[in-house]
Amino acid sequence: MRTRLLPLLILLFAGVLLALGFPLAVGRAQAQQQKVVVDRIDDTARFASLAQFVTAPSRPDERRDTLRKELKRYFETYRIRAGVFDRNGRAMAAAPSDWHVPKESGKGGPAASRDPRARAFEEALAGRRSHDPPQVWPWQDDTSRITVASPVIRDGDVAAVVVIDSPTDALRSRIRRDWLAVGAGEAAAMLLALGAALRLTGWVLKPVATLDRATHEIATGTFTSRVVAASGPPELRRLVNSFNEMAGNVEDLLEQQRAFIADASHQLRNPLAALILRIELLALELPDGHEEIASVQAEGKRLARVLDDLLDLALAEHADASHVELADIAEIAGERVAAWRAKAEEKGVTLESAGQSAATGWADPVALSSALDAVVDNAVKFTPDGGVVTVTVRAEGDAVTVETADGGPGLTEEEMERIGDRFWRSNRHQNIAGSGLGLSITRALLSAGGARLSFAHNEPRGLRVLITVPRTAPAGHRPEAAAPPAAGGHGAQGLAER
Repeated sequence: MRTRLLPLLILLFAGVLLALGFPLAVGRAQAQQQKVVVDRIDDTARFASLAQFVTAPSRPDERRDTLRKELKRYFETYRIRAGVFDRNGRAMAAAPSDWHVPKESGKGGPAASRDPRARAFEEALAGRRSHDPPQVWPWQDDTSRITVASPVIRDGDVAAVVVIDSPTDALRSRIRRDWLAVGAGEAAAMLLALGAALRLTGWVLKPVATLDRATHEIATGTFTSRVVAASGPPELRRLVNSFNEMAGNVEDLLEQQRAFIADASHQLRNPLAALILRIELLALELPDGHEEIASVQAEGKRLARVLDDLLDLALAEHADASHVELADIAEIAGERVAAWRAKAEEKGVTLESAGQSAATGWADPVALSSALDAVVDNAVKFTPDGGVVTVTVRAEGDAVTVETADGGPGLTEEEMERIGDRFWRSNRHQNIAGSGLGLSITRALLSAGGARLSFAHNEPRGLRVLITVPRTAPAGHRPEAAAPPAAGGHGAQGLAER
């Protein structure tokens, strides 16, 4: 979520900064030019006051020499061209001496395509002082100039025009410096915004990440997982509190369910045992081979197995990881293969072991042995006479995998999605004894120690059952001095299913 939220915040901050930065940069350029324009207007006003005396009838030549000297000194000091022109555009005094107003002044045409000096001259002839020349930008070349003109008024009429044509090198340099300062400020503000966005997203999403982790732990069977939200928005802290309340209620309900199943199974076993005993006593009084009594006895024994499996499942789901230890997974698998080989041979099935002879991992040895018993029994049960069941141990990366591959009929894709569900058995295998709880018990036994149970098709036929054991100790592991007895203790055959 952070990778999606952070770019949005960065784009938002960048948009705000650009929206503020562009007007600021334009405003700084306009302010710098306005300073130049104001200075040039003051200069034209001073030269216009001198030019009033040049247009007077008395002693014009002497006053014109004075004006020329002033204009020449102005040009030599500031390198700014200036001149006084009569209404026809002829120079009365100019510096440099060859500078003049363009001949197209006074002619019509689009204003944007005409020389700035001509436009300024015409505005002054109309009695208006130049005050808004085109804006100068840093990327323009040396030909860009600022032209300002001021009318020389005598006897209420425009007698001449003062024109000043200023280069823009210094102005463009000042604008560039201002823009660099604005850009540096924008970059610094963007870095601050980025830091603020990182802190903001971290503050907002920290409870979400903690909540996601706790949700995953609960989904994988760690129902005691809770969330502590010390930071974050109030809405997320309330969500965390609600999540903790929900998790507590779910844990209580599951605990009540487990307790009910365990108590019910335990309480029903004694009356059922008495009932089976009375049926067997009744069978002694009936002729041998009585079909009805034999059917009742089989159903009673099946009901006893289901109760035993329910009790095993309740105890397995209540198990924890306190008995996990570093064990030789290959040795445990070899022991279970040796223990089941005699039964496999009775059925005409070859039971083999393969893979590594030594591979250590973190597991509860008793729980792992019970799980392997259920898986191997299942494989032998469904493999036809003359088939092969292979138990392979592989250490790959950070896990050890015990794979049991059989040569049975296998399962369809739809059945693969349901295998391991409680009380589920394939319709094609209803004639084979089982309660439909064996793999559920196996999965519960393995998940308590951090191991996983998965299934895959075996080629060309059959099923592969994979038990994956981690090679690293679980977080917060505290080793115990002794391992507990196997959950339920009712034997491996009660776990078989498919």
